[in-house]
Order: sequence, then C-alpha cells, then structure tokens
Amino acid sequence: MKIIIALGHPAHFHLFKNLIFNSNNIANIKIVITDKDILRNLLDEFKLPYEVLSFKKGDETLYQKFKKIITSSFALYKITKNFKPNLIIGSLTQIGLIGRLTRTHSLFFAEDDFKYTYLQGSITYPFINYVISPEATSLGIFDFKKIGYSGYQKLAYLHPLHFTPEYKDIEHLVDKDRKLFFIRLANLKAYHDNGIYGLSDNNVEILLKLLEPFGRVFISAERKIPQKFYKYLVPLKSNQIHSLLYFSDMFIGDSQSMAVEASMLGVPSIRFNDFAGKISVLEELEHKYGLTYGIKASEFNKLICKVNELLLIPNLREVFQVRKQKMLLEKIDVTAFMVWLIESYPKSIKIMKENPDFQNIFKEKHL
Repeated sequence: MKIIIALGHPAHFHLFKNLIFNSNNIANIKIVITDKDILRNLLDEFKLPYEVLSFKKGDETLYQKFKKIITSSFALYKITKNFKPNLIIGSLTQIGLIGRLTRTHSLFFAEDDFKYTYLQGSITYPFINYVISPEATSLGIFDFKKIGYSGYQKLAYLHPLHFTPEYKDIEHLVDKDRKLFFIRLANLKAYHDNGIYGLSDNNVEILLKLLEPFGRVFISAERKIPQKFYKYLVPLKSNQIHSLLYFSDMFIGDSQSMAVEASMLGVPSIRFNDFAGKISVLEELEHKYGLTYGIKASEFNKLICKVNELLLIPNLREVFQVRKQKMLLEKIDVTAFMVWLIESYPKSIKIMKENPDFQNIFKEKHL
C-alpha cells in the first residue's frame, strides 16, 4: 500500500512518527508538509525525507492562510497524481479535496471539537472519507464520518510503550533537590484562537517570582517574548522537549496541546486560556482523571491559588502518576491501533463500524 502522510504542525509529526517507524510499508510512505514552527527541524532530526507544499511567512492574515491552502492544494494534487497513493492521511485541510479530485481515499485525524474548528471542518469534512478521532471529541453534524477510538492523539507518541524519557539529555539542567517547572506560551494566532487570550508577559513575570524560590523554571515560547525572559528558554533540541516535560514537577501554559501532553506523562498541568471548560478531550482529562486544570484568562488570581495549592502537596508527582496509570489502563495503545487501521484499510473501517469494541485488543493490561 502506498500512503501520503500530510503534516502541518509539529504535533502532527509526533502523532504520525511511530506509525511511520512501525509500518510494514515505510518504503511506500511519502511525507508532505506545510511549513510551521519547528516541523522541518523535527523531520530533519529524525532523518525523514519530505516535500514542502508551502512555506511559513510570519504571522498570516485569514486571507493569506486561505491563499496558502489554494497553492498548497495544487502542489499536493501534482504529488498525488505522480505518486498514485492508495490512501492519503493526515491533519491538513487539503487532503480531503485532493483525495476527492484524484479519487484517492482520505482519512483525517482530528482531536478538536467541530464547533471550535468549524471553518476547517466545514471545508474539510465534506470531502474526507472518514475522520479518526478520540471518542470524547464531538464532530457535530459530521459525527457520521467519525471512527472513534478510546484514547488521545498524544498517546500515539507518549504512551509508555512508545516513549522513554531520556534523563541524560536533561540532567545538566536539573538540580535533584529542587523542583522543575515548565511554562509554555502559545502563539494563539490560529483562526479558531480569535478572541482567545492566555498568559500575558505580566502574568509570566508574576509566575516566575512565585516559582523560582522552589526550583528552576523553563519557558517554551511560540510567540514573541521580552528579552528579560530569554534566560529561561529551553536550551534543548526539539526532540528532547518531552523528556524535560516528563521530569517537570508542574506545567503551566496557554497551550492546549502541551497541557494534554503533560497529562499523558502524569505531570500536573494548568492551562490558562479562554478555552478552559470547553474542549471535550481536556474536559475528560480534567473531570474524569484529574490530570489537568482549566482556568479562564480573566481569572489569574485563581491560577495563582491553584499553583500554590499544588506546591503544598508533598507527594504531588506520585499522586499524578497514579492518576495517569488509571487513564492508561482505560485507553488503548493508539500507535498499534493506527498501524492496524491503516495497514488493514478499508477492512479495518468495516470492523470498527460493526464492532467498535474490537479496539480493546489494543489495550495494555499490565502497564
């Protein structure tokens, strides 16, 4: 089977990397990307060949983003016609229309609820054959195209069967007698982030003053930050970030994705933005498993109270590791599921539609 995997964000690379490395058809996989943040760096670090459909050019207006979709769609169309894949998969809007035009089946991997990514969903889902998403995710009027699985996208690369933290990569940054804190500052420039606010520079300054007496603080920033914060920036390669996150005692940020990642690793996480209380996956992680806390951007005092509350728990890491184990026992090995789904397509879709519980064969009973 020949497959095109289309990526548009560093998180997409992490989602599909273990599928790529575990696939029996790796020689027949072509990776295409729209350039964003550190995506090319990650692919280069893992020595994976790829073709670029479009390049990132700073902050883009909605019109510029739409124009980029058009030009990158033309590029994907040419590649698809030449490569002649059996299947196109990914999390790029372009794959639905190009799949339809070239009569190639397409699978879109989504974790966001449709009502928060309605623009992308409205121009993508009508053309996609199936949407592969966590059971918790709501696709609204497109639920009939959903193939739901008991897990999260981040488990595809942070499940303990597929991720081993490398302490040697970060030990030079750690003082064993002091805590380690990780702050993530997202850009919040996507169309679905319109009117959404997160951590301000002033908020960060207050958090630094609160946390530094307890340990070392690192900042990972997608947006521009003042020079006075530069000394806190994470001095690691892109593929070492998750090891630093794993050994952190607390995560604070306005990034949805990294809050989920922290939860997968059993790291106490506080997400501070106006999506708090809204995203189905994070709501499940918060209210069913107690692995994360959502606080709106207008409630900074509440954030400070929650940080202080967590700092007072003497065995905080152990508490959250127990919660993580409960979650893992109830979820599947997402990588194994994805490999089976793709390599057995379209038979796998028929099986999942007729018997969704079939996926339980991918649960690990003794983690």
